[in-house]
Amino acid sequence: MEANLDDALTAFERVRGRLFGIAYRMLGSASEAEDLVQDAWLRWQGTDRTVVDDPAAFLATTTTRLAINALQSARARRETYVGPWLPEPVDTSADPTLGAERAEALGFAVLVMLERLSPTERAAYVLREAFAYPYDQICEIVQVSEAAARQLVSRARKHLAGDRRRAVPASEQRRLLTAFLAAAKTGDLVALERLLAEDVVSYSDGGGVVRASKVPVVGRERVAKFVRAFHAHFWDGVDLTEAETNGQPSVLLSKEGATFAVITIVTGRDGIDQVLWMMNPDKLGAVASRAAS
Repeated sequence: MEANLDDALTAFERVRGRLFGIAYRMLGSASEAEDLVQDAWLRWQGTDRTVVDDPAAFLATTTTRLAINALQSARARRETYVGPWLPEPVDTSADPTLGAERAEALGFAVLVMLERLSPTERAAYVLREAFAYPYDQICEIVQVSEAAARQLVSRARKHLAGDRRRAVPASEQRRLLTAFLAAAKTGDLVALERLLAEDVVSYSDGGGVVRASKVPVVGRERVAKFVRAFHAHFWDGVDLTEAETNGQPSVLLSKEGATFAVITIVTGRDGIDQVLWMMNPDKLGAVASRAAS
């Protein structure tokens, strides 16, 4: 019996990274994804594994279906979320694709856009675009016909296409982020406006736990003035640590060794399109250890 459990653990650990990658892309929460992967493990323990031909497929199916159910209840909670909701940042410096074939459906802007999809649309899109699952397997996982699976992915792509920005190299993203932080710390209004796109949006996620803007700030002048308004006190005693979260250049902000915020930007050919301030302490666990090390 113990040997069988060891075999089960070996099979599970072999695909654990992929399971987390699926769950995280579905839920946008590292902590909820970890809980869901643990639930998948418990179900795997209780399964008659002698009748499972492909453990990896079984575990991916279990994880995806659990995520679909979890997302339905998560959405109800997010309807009462205080202020803008942003995905929970994850450190991708060691695993740029987060267990996937491609780094698709991992960036902050895309994860926010995925919130508009139905749970089954999101699952089909994630499995296809990030993990390159064939349609005959996707249809089994989400329990629809193959034609319906193809339609789900196609519909998801169309939903997301209109909001896609042209990709900017990571080096340029890092340059813009560094310049933004320098201007933000000094309150240089002219420099800030020069970096921001005309229709830039600043999102602050405090979750009602810490002080943060409860509404998005929109437009170049408004965002620049918003950032300047708190520069005199916000940056005092703050240490900055460069990081890569969700495949994007980011900066961790800490005071006395404790991380209290993650800042990242979404960029396009006209400059910074979005400024993302993650300040909810409940969402910083997956990256906090990096700043302390």
